[in-house]
Amino acid sequence: MADLRAQLATRVRGMLSEALGVTRTRVATAESELAAARDRLARVRRAAAGVPERVGVERDRRLAEIDRRHAARLAELAHRAAEAARREAPGAASAPWSHWQVTPAGRGESPGPLRVGTLRVADAEPVPALVPLLDAGHVQLHGDDREGAEAVVSALLLRGVGRTDPGTVRLYGYDPEHLGGGLAGFAPLGTAGLLTFVGPGGLARLLDDLVEQIRRINETVLAGEYGSLRALAAATGRRPEPWRVAVLLGGDELSRHERGQLDRVVRTGAACGVHLVVRGIDLPDDPGLTRIRTGADGTRIGTPPGPPVRLDPPPPATLVTETCREIAARVNAGPPPTPFTDLLPPPEQMWKEDSAHGLTAPIGEGPHGRPVLLTLGDYPPHALIGGPSGTGKTNLIFAWIGALAARYSPAELEFYLLDFKEGVSFARFAQGRRDPSWLPHMRLVGINVNTDREFGLALLRFLAEELRRRADAAKKHEVTKLSELRAVDPAGHWPRIVAVVDEFQALLAGRDVVAREAADLLEDLARRGRSQGIHLVLASQDVRGIEALWGRPALVAQFTLRIALPKALRILAERNDAAQALPRYHAVVNAESGLTEGNEVARIPSASDWETWSELQHRLWRMRPADAAPARLFDGDAIPRLTEAPDFRALTPPPGDAAPRGPVAVLGEIIDVQSRSAALRLPRAPGRNLAVLGTRVDEACAVLDAAARSLARQHRPGTARFSIACLDPDADPAARALYEDLADDAAWYDEETVAELMAETATALTRPGTPGTPHYLLLFAVDAAAGALATGSPGSTGLDRLRRILHDGPERRTHVLAWWRGVARMRADLGGPAARTDQIGAWVALDVQGGELGSALYPGSGGPDWYPRPWRGLFFDRAVHRTGQVIIPYGPSR
Repeated sequence: MADLRAQLATRVRGMLSEALGVTRTRVATAESELAAARDRLARVRRAAAGVPERVGVERDRRLAEIDRRHAARLAELAHRAAEAARREAPGAASAPWSHWQVTPAGRGESPGPLRVGTLRVADAEPVPALVPLLDAGHVQLHGDDREGAEAVVSALLLRGVGRTDPGTVRLYGYDPEHLGGGLAGFAPLGTAGLLTFVGPGGLARLLDDLVEQIRRINETVLAGEYGSLRALAAATGRRPEPWRVAVLLGGDELSRHERGQLDRVVRTGAACGVHLVVRGIDLPDDPGLTRIRTGADGTRIGTPPGPPVRLDPPPPATLVTETCREIAARVNAGPPPTPFTDLLPPPEQMWKEDSAHGLTAPIGEGPHGRPVLLTLGDYPPHALIGGPSGTGKTNLIFAWIGALAARYSPAELEFYLLDFKEGVSFARFAQGRRDPSWLPHMRLVGINVNTDREFGLALLRFLAEELRRRADAAKKHEVTKLSELRAVDPAGHWPRIVAVVDEFQALLAGRDVVAREAADLLEDLARRGRSQGIHLVLASQDVRGIEALWGRPALVAQFTLRIALPKALRILAERNDAAQALPRYHAVVNAESGLTEGNEVARIPSASDWETWSELQHRLWRMRPADAAPARLFDGDAIPRLTEAPDFRALTPPPGDAAPRGPVAVLGEIIDVQSRSAALRLPRAPGRNLAVLGTRVDEACAVLDAAARSLARQHRPGTARFSIACLDPDADPAARALYEDLADDAAWYDEETVAELMAETATALTRPGTPGTPHYLLLFAVDAAAGALATGSPGSTGLDRLRRILHDGPERRTHVLAWWRGVARMRADLGGPAARTDQIGAWVALDVQGGELGSALYPGSGGPDWYPRPWRGLFFDRAVHRTGQVIIPYGPSR
């Protein structure tokens, strides 16, 4: 019994011991869980405490980004407004006084508005403040700021006479308080009858005369056929009446008659070229009246008053006086030039001359009525033309071209013409929309290329290649001169070439690679071109300080034919000052390198106006050979169209069901002599991706749009896939238009779905085999999705997948064509500053400085010699180029 109790006790003790152990284990577990819970609670509290700070940081970042975008957009809009204002008021109408000069509007064109100051828009580029006057209306000044009012009056008058042909603006000054002192700087115009001062008491007579002029012009000039002189000039290309500007500066209270006449001028004067600039006299409200209010709180223009305007300083007194003296001198210079037809042979003798031994044509008549001849051949081989603005340089070039073109057929003579100054006067040699004719001899016309020096360099390279081709042919036939080559190879096409470069100093300006290569090519062409019939004609307003030219005496020595217009400097020999005393419409022709004994004075005909030239061009155009083609016209201000590009139109899908081998993405037009497109080949090779770099939305969208459309043109529907991801609202219209035009072959992604695109594409690359359908990823502002693509575990974020696609995609027919809004942003997306950029095989830089591109994207150190400018890009393909290629993005496809 005792044993049984002992056993029971032992068992109970065991059970109690086991229960105690279990309890202690559970307690320990509970304590551990309690500690873990307390630790989690502490972490949650710490995380919660940091949320406001992170939210604040993110909020500040977003606000800063909004501010930056707003500032950038404001700066862009201000820049566009400034560019529009400069286009609306070019040259003398808005140029700063520091380099202001007379720049008359074209024939039949209105002078346009005139600048009086600038509008300030925050920290953005100042926008010129323009005031319409000539052919537009009247100006009235209010306020107590006498100095500001005088600055406005002098600026309007000087810019007005500077934007019109000499003698076409007549001023009438009424200043009874200061007796004309406010217009004293314009007094030299009085010697040419262009300024009349009206004394006290003469206002009524002045107003009566203006009203009578308005009546006469309406009855006899406009005669009900045209509504204004501006419309007449635009329709006919000529202006039969001058502008009349009456400057009324205060005076006594107007009489009833004077008030009535003044009101009539305000209502009806602008259409007849009669305008008022008034201070101290009230004018009635009129749509053509611009009110300018000056005072202590600033200057405001318009009704109701616009934003504050910062007035320009008044033009320097010496500038006003010298300009007026020059205009008066030109008006008093004498009779107009002789007729252009005096230079032309009879119609039956046109195209009868042979150019085998040279080109000879008259340029004008000498003092005794005999023709002065210009010759280009073995001697003299090249010509240098110089003369300040307004002395007739363009007219002389027109006269020379016309005289040569009338004598030598296109088989004997070809022209290449390049104009570095702003203007389209040389465009008439090429086929136009209004006039289908062209000069049959003209092979190239380049206009508005003052910012595209690369085009001038391309012309010199083309001529150098033509020189090499002719030299090889001469060597083959064992001859040395063009005349000998034409004799032994009569079936060959060996015309003489005349390349005219106006304002050539722009091509040689600076110390960059363009200037150096251009100078080297010019020297080689000048030295060797004579024997192969390639002749250079260089023209400039003033060649002082052109180190790249005058630092090469061997180059200058080749230009033995010198033509100096009035007041030309450094064209003739150092002590030959014959050009300083030349009257208007005259030139010194010297075929002896400018030495005094070679001087001939020629009176140059008027050849540059449209009516004169058009008759000759149409006659020669009707005589053109059956296989003649229009000249290549390059306009630096024009944006090319993708649908008009020959390389784009030549793209077609391969025959049958075959896929294109190495499809081509057209990116823009190359700045060169031929109208070629910059093209990126996309074979199955590493790195065949494209990066577009810069902040210019329109240009970046244009490059991607052209690339996508050209690729789509090489694939039949359903045989290629286009994924379009637009991550910038400003790019949305262009991207949407592309998406809609690609129809069923395109898919759309945005910031919320772009990560899915990266994941899907990266996954597809891991599948075995080669995809049968090429895949093109068009990513608009891909850096804007950095936040969305950065989420995910390490190695599997959207950015990681993008890098994998860039690295592995091209070999599997998957190519990325992406726009990054900066080089640093692209480097960040690729992995940081130290990341390799080999997967970006080609790029187009827009508003990105050459130094930003660096050695990672460009061979060598320091980046390319590239300065951004509107609607231009630098294209570089690692597989093709040694140096970057300047391109012009194609304009919108819609």
